[in-house]
Amino acid sequence: MDPKDYDFFRQNGYLTLGQLFTGKTLTRLLADFDHDRETWSGNMWRPLTGSYQTANCDPLVTWPGVEEIIRHPQILASTEALLGSPLCLSEVCLRHMRPYEGESWRHWHRDRPHWQEHPLRTQYIHALIYLADVDASTHCFSISPEAADEPILDEEAQLARGGIVDLHGPAGTVVLFNLSVLHSATIRPTQTERKSVQIYYGRRDQPHLSDHTVLPARLWRDHPDSEVRAFYSVPNPKSRAFAKAFGAEDMPQDL
Repeated sequence: MDPKDYDFFRQNGYLTLGQLFTGKTLTRLLADFDHDRETWSGNMWRPLTGSYQTANCDPLVTWPGVEEIIRHPQILASTEALLGSPLCLSEVCLRHMRPYEGESWRHWHRDRPHWQEHPLRTQYIHALIYLADVDASTHCFSISPEAADEPILDEEAQLARGGIVDLHGPAGTVVLFNLSVLHSATIRPTQTERKSVQIYYGRRDQPHLSDHTVLPARLWRDHPDSEVRAFYSVPNPKSRAFAKAFGAEDMPQDL
């Protein structure tokens, strides 16, 4: 990783990698996203409370090709450089925001407390991949920048100190951020849909982040590449329950 990028993340808690998916690849991924939503709407796709979004957090089951995004070399390399350790997948969700009429609003939050033992106070990194163009006229992702050595403040004080950065970009843009930094989706009056893939990466020496995403045995047990198997080797209780139900009880042990 370029030292300037590392320092930017250290000073702000996020980093834009630019438009990593373009052309025919982007067109194919967007078509696959739409197909997943059309096929599994009302089943795997569920509303997220208070966020004006629906999400499918089991795309490894419904859309195995999402691995192309999850394991994109530049995303993995940048995230591993920031976390400072070999990566594992902690969660992946497809998210959709429909057109909206009304006043703009945000729901500011931090997903987890800061990890004080880490030089960037970062235990998990969230990668946000836009699959639709995002600008000042659409829904977007927003963050209140925070340096890794600044005091951790409550919402009101942090917004007063750090302000708000709305992150825009063409379809295919990727943003990495420390999910402990204050952030929100920004809901705006718009006729444009927002489509995104949102991936949560962790370290293999740390516990699973959430219980949302099932890790299929084809990845953690049967994949021919040992590095891929290791990447999917930190199970959550949901994955363990599904493995047991389908006779694949030899999952890696909990940390």
